[in-house]
Amino acid sequence: MDIYTEVCPVGFTAIDESGCLTMAAAFDYFQETAIRHAEALGVGRAPMAEIGQGWVLSRMSVLMERRPRQEERITVRTWPRGGEKLFAIRDFDIRDGADTPIVRARSCWLIVDMEKRRPLRPQATMEKLPLNPGLDSLPGGGSGLDTWPEALKAGSRRAAYSDIDFNGHVNNARYVEWIQDISDRDSLIAAKTMRLDINYLSEVKLGETIELWTAPLRSPSGENGVSIEGRRTASTGNGNAAFRAELRLDPLG
Repeated sequence: MDIYTEVCPVGFTAIDESGCLTMAAAFDYFQETAIRHAEALGVGRAPMAEIGQGWVLSRMSVLMERRPRQEERITVRTWPRGGEKLFAIRDFDIRDGADTPIVRARSCWLIVDMEKRRPLRPQATMEKLPLNPGLDSLPGGGSGLDTWPEALKAGSRRAAYSDIDFNGHVNNARYVEWIQDISDRDSLIAAKTMRLDINYLSEVKLGETIELWTAPLRSPSGENGVSIEGRRTASTGNGNAAFRAELRLDPLG
């Protein structure tokens, strides 16, 4: 159980008009496999809840080197990979029929006291997990993403019933849907490859309104993208950021 594996076809609800997997759907695949692997390792929702703790996703980086098409059979894999300070690291990939990794991802999780909503040191839980040394799916991953003064407001979203998960806050994949919805539709459909780095800074609960701000992003290698920041409205949260992300389309050239 060091590496958890599931094989499935790409479903109709996981694609856009290009017929290829969306970034939000990739997040859904990874979320589900991480949950099932944690359960198999004895650190799933129920045993963690018994001691008043839970897993909360803090950072995620996903690189889609090729977007699989509808009905293409894919293998989704995930594995824990040790920790960094308060973070527990979990990697993922999606492989095609030739066993070639076409989507690679890295995530950082916090173990949280569910009553106080505060992070805890993960060492006791980490001792129960395999380390998988050397199995680094996406070296580096997202770090602390910057904010920027030249951002423009691109829209807003009010957290509704369908956004909220079992933990009572907006689900991680929903933020990705929000990002897709304010991005250029034609560019998303045409993209052959894409990368998303996202940092979840504070939970968003039912009924909260988040303003979505964007700014152009140019990397040192010359590729173009967009930075996105989700901010609480001044009336409910003093404009504090709930999440930050960077989306790059066709980053591989």
